[in-house]
Amino acid sequence: MLAKDSLATATLRLILATLKDRDIAERAKDNHEGLTDDEIVALLQSMIKQRRESIQLYERGGRAELARQEADEIAVIERFLPPQMNDTEVESAVGAVIDEIGASSLKDMGRAMALLRERHAGRMDFAKAGAAAKARLA
Repeated sequence: MLAKDSLATATLRLILATLKDRDIAERAKDNHEGLTDDEIVALLQSMIKQRRESIQLYERGGRAELARQEADEIAVIERFLPPQMNDTEVESAVGAVIDEIGASSLKDMGRAMALLRERHAGRMDFAKAGAAAKARLA
């Protein structure tokens, strides 16, 4: 707010409102602890995913200014996430897990993805990881 960055301010308000709504819903379910850190990261990642989908729709509709605004919001949200693994790191993590569990076919993909989610939650794009695992196991 002090920097007069209206986009960042609006995006932060949106994040806080979403977090408060989800926290209230969790507390209503007798979860008095509220949201965990992993749930907050997952919520932020889902907000980014929604914006990426919106960007595609806006670009198809010829609304470049709205697509640019969504991309700017993604940049603000990403400030609050742990650094994401690059493609090389994802490939090596997938390879390590596949080797560790001895996966040999697509039937083992579920176990591999579960282990990846356990170890790299919040840092890995699981769509990319799934594609990499599928390519290695196919």
